[in-house]
Amino acid sequence: MADFMFSISVWALPLLFAITLHEAAHAWTAWKLGDNTAKKLGRVSFNPLTHIDPFGTVILPLILLFSGSGFMFGYAKPVPVNFNQLNNPRRDGVLVALAGPGANIFLLIMAALLLNVMALIPDFMSDWFRQNMINMIIINAILAVFNMLPIPPLDGGRVAVGILPYPLARPLSRLEPYGMLIILMALFIIPIGGRYIGLNLNIFQYIVMPPVEIMLGWAENLANL
Repeated sequence: MADFMFSISVWALPLLFAITLHEAAHAWTAWKLGDNTAKKLGRVSFNPLTHIDPFGTVILPLILLFSGSGFMFGYAKPVPVNFNQLNNPRRDGVLVALAGPGANIFLLIMAALLLNVMALIPDFMSDWFRQNMINMIIINAILAVFNMLPIPPLDGGRVAVGILPYPLARPLSRLEPYGMLIILMALFIIPIGGRYIGLNLNIFQYIVMPPVEIMLGWAENLANL
């Protein structure tokens, strides 16, 4: 039982921090750039209860953790943004989208730096603290890279829509209602189908993991300052 609780805590806490700060950063940035929609709904907050989606924040990560899927994925309630209220809708929409992955990179850096103070952590909780920081690095690296994939409604899709010329941005933006279906197919359905025909079609492994590995290398350097 103790091992089970240890495993839950060292994954759940970093994931909760990562998702909460990610969504709060979106909400805060939108508020500061002219749209108070999320602010009025209480989403400019570090209270995780305001951001939790029961399935995406709790059930799905637990399924992935205990199924041995090899990666951790989760999401929170989307932050509502009225782009028409932003000071400069096209430019500021990009900044709002970048705020979430930026928050994840910030947490990754902080966790890596905190590994340098392990000598100050009491022995009875040093293993727990160290594993939390390591998982904080891993989760935030994955979330930062994954969310920057250029598929709406992911942040990368919103950035692409904001910076591409209109003839390219418009058809990409029309994918948003189907974006989550595309993502779930890429993460689950296609790899499962590939295994049945003897092919490794793990798109996550091929696209997301190479930049994640680079970020983990940066974090390792920071952790060894």
